[in-house]
Amino acid sequence: MNLTDARTAIILALGRMKALYNQPVFDEWVLVKLATESGAVLAYDGPRADTYQARFKSDIAPLQAEMEARQMAVGDFEFVPGAHGTHFDACLRLGPAAYLFCNHTTKSMVDIRQDRLWLEAQKPFAELAAKFRSDPLK
Repeated sequence: MNLTDARTAIILALGRMKALYNQPVFDEWVLVKLATESGAVLAYDGPRADTYQARFKSDIAPLQAEMEARQMAVGDFEFVPGAHGTHFDACLRLGPAAYLFCNHTTKSMVDIRQDRLWLEAQKPFAELAAKFRSDPLK
């Protein structure tokens, strides 16, 4: 999958999640390419466009610990229940070095999961994972 198609797929999936949940599940997302020594932001959408990069490493720390505890394959995802505020709540591996980090800047996954609508809203996220599993971001 190319970057344009990946962005479109992400936007559509998060839009479907919002419709099923009757509010945004994630109000912020960033698509990054991670490398051993550096990384690159490929796309961002959210309320902190001017400031998220300064805190990115600390904001992914809870997810990074979970990700390092397992070998994520393309299409695998991880949620951190107690990530509050600007700490990212979810990660999806999109390609060999590409990841999608999602966040709700005022709720944690514990808060989000308390609403019964979460059960339906997570389906587009799982479908997005399957899409990248079969056609990784290059």
